[in-house]
Amino acid sequence: MADPMMAAEFMGPESMLFVFLSVGAIAVFSMISVASWSEARRKEREAYYRAEMMKKVAESPQPGAVAAVEYLREQQRIASERARQGLRIGGVITTATGIGVMIFLRELLGPNEGVFFCGLIPLFVGLALYGSSYMVTAGAD
Repeated sequence: MADPMMAAEFMGPESMLFVFLSVGAIAVFSMISVASWSEARRKEREAYYRAEMMKKVAESPQPGAVAAVEYLREQQRIASERARQGLRIGGVITTATGIGVMIFLRELLGPNEGVFFCGLIPLFVGLALYGSSYMVTAGAD
């Protein structure tokens, strides 16, 4: 039989913290995998129902086919606008992060250290994202 003192020795605060973090990590990644799977299923169902609807509308007389084409164009325009807005939001957030990193490193290490220029990397990435929302997607209109 195991000695109770020996069992208590193995279950110290460090061991309990390790067990807690391990179980927490497994739970979080399990939840993420189920969420991504359900999102993929939802998108698949939406695409299937959209295709079925478009097939039925296209098989209808002439006014239905025109309406189907207009619907497809509107869906494409909405998707393009969402992508453009996503690039803009991502650019603004990344630019603000770069400015924040520069300020933080300058205050932390002082102005004599040139390390704060590392914040220029996310700053320029953010500006590129924001600029590309105007240049790249401009041809879609």
